[in-house]
Amino acid sequence: MSANALVTYGRMIKLSHSIFAMPFALSAAVLASREHPVSPGQVALIVGCMVTARSCAMGFNRIVDRNFDAKNPRTAVREIPSGQISVGVANAITAAAAALFVALAFALNPLCGWLSPVALGVTCGYSYAKRFTALVHVWLGVALGLAPIAVWIALTGGVEPVALVLAGAVASWVAGFDILYSLQDEAFDRGQGLHSIPVALGERGAMGVSALLHVVTVALLACVPGFSPLGFGYWAGFAVIAAVLAYEHWIVRPGDLSRIDKAFFDLNGYVSLLFFGGVCLGRFV
Repeated sequence: MSANALVTYGRMIKLSHSIFAMPFALSAAVLASREHPVSPGQVALIVGCMVTARSCAMGFNRIVDRNFDAKNPRTAVREIPSGQISVGVANAITAAAAALFVALAFALNPLCGWLSPVALGVTCGYSYAKRFTALVHVWLGVALGLAPIAVWIALTGGVEPVALVLAGAVASWVAGFDILYSLQDEAFDRGQGLHSIPVALGERGAMGVSALLHVVTVALLACVPGFSPLGFGYWAGFAVIAAVLAYEHWIVRPGDLSRIDKAFFDLNGYVSLLFFGGVCLGRFV
């Protein structure tokens, strides 16, 4: 396997977008450290699991969606439909990422190892969801929301309420911004018989559902200190997160999707980093 193939694969799966879920996973580790010792080795394994699971799921998505991507003008330039990487190479790297994820999960603890195929099933299953349900965005949210729960299991051997609250916040946040992003493909998806909230409810309806999901996100984030006490730093970060989410819905309006990329990539990257920073400040300062 050439280095160029690996670089192209990394570009194909948008490896940099790990910024969305990784800070929430690390935040779960920070919260768990209040009552459970966390070693640098465990943190390294958690990061490895996050990267390999995402690499597998995104690679699988690009492989199974390649025919749709080739038909969609917005996605026709992606690496597989444009011929920059072959399906065979993509399959090989995706399978390797899956195998490495399972190995790293077993290195964390046996329970994580045995549950790792379930995690891969959920994250990879998302790629087929739009073929039969408009709740595809919720599926993606649940897939990423598993990260805090998985981290808690890795570090404690079980699950506590704060991990479930955090998972719910991640799931509603991801589902909300994925609905906004999918507005770009409403006409294409409808023409191909694919399902999404924008296809089911139209532009205004989809934006309303997205906003409601982000209200749920803010409410759940406000509940986190009730289960794991955090100081002023957390509330400062929380206030900025709420403002960022409000701004996201202010710049993406019915009839004007020109700032979708800013809302999706920039603002949501800030949300995850702000949360991690707030948790660290609230926990340690």
